[in-house]
Amino acid sequence: MTDFRRLTGMFVAAIGLILAAPHAYAQQPDRGDEPGLVADDAYELDPEWQKQVVYFRTTEAPGTIIVSTAERHLYLVQPGGRAIRYGIGVGRDGFQWQGLVNITNKKEWPDWTPPAEMIQRQPYLPRFMAGGPGNPLGARAMYLGTTVYRIHGTNRPDTIGTKVSSGCFRLVNRDVADLYDRVPVGTKVVIRQKPEL
Repeated sequence: MTDFRRLTGMFVAAIGLILAAPHAYAQQPDRGDEPGLVADDAYELDPEWQKQVVYFRTTEAPGTIIVSTAERHLYLVQPGGRAIRYGIGVGRDGFQWQGLVNITNKKEWPDWTPPAEMIQRQPYLPRFMAGGPGNPLGARAMYLGTTVYRIHGTNRPDTIGTKVSSGCFRLVNRDVADLYDRVPVGTKVVIRQKPEL
């Protein structure tokens, strides 16, 4: 009988650990959002993610932004078959989207109020954070249509070229400031998940 009790106790404890593990895992901080961390502006991006002018074939007009989540690049269409290409961080699996929107607002050092859905997934996040160097939205934000998504800077330059966000598109602060200065409110933004053939 003692062996049976010991085995039963071990079984109950094992089941408890199994049931608790997903909850504990879900509470782990998302390495893509670290409120309060100040960006390392000296961080050097891999050449693949550095801003550069590239040849780019498109029927979109100059001034249009094209986001390619599969490539993890954002293109600002230029005249003459060229574009300025920026490396970006994109939505993690399950948080990628596509569509056609316009920039409806622009802010320098924006405040951050994580949406309720994000708080539900990441309850450790602050409910509000004033703009500044430790804010995950970084130095600039361009708001996309009526969505909760933005093109914004980051306090985590090491996440450029990765899939870590909740659907926003992040650039290093120097690149988002450059893009911010080049595009007005009303700019057309095309978000694609797959490259065009």
